[in-house]
Amino acid sequence: MTKRTNHYLVEPLRSKEEIEEMKLAIKRGNKGTPKNKSLAERDVLMFLFGINTGLRVNDLVRLKIQAVKDQEVLTIREGKTHKRREIYIGMLRDDIASFIEGKHEDHYLFESQKGNHHVSTTQVYRILTDAGDYIGRKDIGTHTMRKTFGYHHYQQFKDVAILQEIFNHSAPNITMRYIGIRQDEINASLVDFRLG
Repeated sequence: MTKRTNHYLVEPLRSKEEIEEMKLAIKRGNKGTPKNKSLAERDVLMFLFGINTGLRVNDLVRLKIQAVKDQEVLTIREGKTHKRREIYIGMLRDDIASFIEGKHEDHYLFESQKGNHHVSTTQVYRILTDAGDYIGRKDIGTHTMRKTFGYHHYQQFKDVAILQEIFNHSAPNITMRYIGIRQDEINASLVDFRLG
């Protein structure tokens, strides 16, 4: 069996319907059994944060409440590249405000059930793959959030240079391959192609 952790085997969610289906599956929890309300809210916000910012999961789980509270723009130092990056989060401001109400600012935004520690990247992987399994998708993993962001950003703006910079990729073709655009274009070009 092929490991799903390889980010090239993970796909973006290509439609708003797929995103909504994933949100519902995340709320439902493992094998469709209802998840407690606070966990469901945490997990859905984590997913929304990932698909709207393109953050790597390692950077996502380490966010503290004080970094996002009442902010339009979040500034982080990326764990993988150690580069400073500004991320617009205004589209999530109401979701964040509702989620953090009454919580201590020094705590992690996506806190583990074990107390003042962030949820692990392994747990995020499980949350997403369990939701993927529930909707019959074996191509879901932590990179799905980042790829979904990239896919939809590209579809809306058609600017691979901006995405390349956001993702800190060394070449545009890496970005296109990462978000699955190149394969979509290849497949579309072959729809009406037939010889003989």
